[in-house]
Amino acid sequence: MSEEKGVTRRSLLLTFGIALNGIIAAAIAMPVIGYLLSPIKKKAAYNQWITLGSLNQFPEGETRLANFVNPFKRPQDGETAKTPCWVRRVSADKFQVFAINCAHLGCPVRWFPQSALFMCPCHGGVYYADGERASGPPERGMFQYDYKVVGGELHINAGLMPTLAELKRKSPCLG
Repeated sequence: MSEEKGVTRRSLLLTFGIALNGIIAAAIAMPVIGYLLSPIKKKAAYNQWITLGSLNQFPEGETRLANFVNPFKRPQDGETAKTPCWVRRVSADKFQVFAINCAHLGCPVRWFPQSALFMCPCHGGVYYADGERASGPPERGMFQYDYKVVGGELHINAGLMPTLAELKRKSPCLG
């Protein structure tokens, strides 16, 4: 007597269970692996020097609005990947590049050349032309990007957002 070995209900359910557990394990493992590998991916974006344009775009003694593309952009970001900043040319080789956001709650500040002040429309924060706090709720001056001049172009370090946490990382004595 020969026994026929076919597909039994037990072997079918066992195979189905193993496949389902494998799919679930992969679904759980993918975000964990992505999280573990993310520092490697993000490290490349840190210290990204991005051009704001030719030095001719920023006349001496003036403050101008400039835009750059965020180095952390994703395809779904669209137009929001363009990040504005204020560029003040102090002298031929000295610049100040300010984040557009108020240091209070992050509302975008505007430059008013008539009064030489940055003003926040949300809560009345006011900053002097050099970015220092003039009045209102902000407790500190505007955040500034690091910059360098390369081949007649102004570059900023856009990989790290200029925030209080970043300032503390650079100068632990800030508290």
